[in-house]
Amino acid sequence: MNEDQLLICREQHLWLSPNRTIFWEEEKTMILSDTHFGKTGHFRKNGIAVPQNIYKEDLQRFFSITQFYKAQRVLVVGDFFHSYANEELDWFLKWKRDFTQLQITLIRGNHDVLPAAWYEAAAIEIVPETMILGPFQFQHDFEETHKKNKDNKELQPKKSHSPYIFSGHIHPGITIKGLSKQSLRFPCFYFGKNHCILPAFSKFSGLATIKPKKADQVFAIVNDNLIQTQ
Repeated sequence: MNEDQLLICREQHLWLSPNRTIFWEEEKTMILSDTHFGKTGHFRKNGIAVPQNIYKEDLQRFFSITQFYKAQRVLVVGDFFHSYANEELDWFLKWKRDFTQLQITLIRGNHDVLPAAWYEAAAIEIVPETMILGPFQFQHDFEETHKKNKDNKELQPKKSHSPYIFSGHIHPGITIKGLSKQSLRFPCFYFGKNHCILPAFSKFSGLATIKPKKADQVFAIVNDNLIQTQ
């Protein structure tokens, strides 16, 4: 495993990993988003020749990091699975049945469209939109919920009691510029004043470039290492 980065948020110890996860020490919980398991199978099913080893590598990374941290719970902030069931999801089910002690909670994302019976068979707890745990709030799409709250003032929590929000969905990326005007984009963890956007766990995903403010903290994932860019 490559070196993790400790970040203290709301007096909680969060270990950021270049494997695109966060381990919440106090809760023994691994936090991640946008695994999109089954995506390569979905593409192949629709006639697009995507190598299956992409999914195998993501799945193995998921298993390895769960065991490395000895996590008691995995909290997926949406888009755990990409679409409807296929052979690749059968592999996941087979693994999960061998690790019944691991609790998995899924905050439902826009791609999580599998029937309730499938999640039940996998022993995955489903949370429809938002989950609050300790000083944190978890939801898949920060902007969508933010707009709903803005339209309905009764839904807005008092600022003094507002939890720090973790979301995913957009697959954040940061542009790093070199000395000769060249630039590259990398997946990243984004920590703003009131919310964090998690990188997509799946390496088979695009990137949405973020434009952080001066006080924000951004950790780029470069060659399986974490680099704080600001």
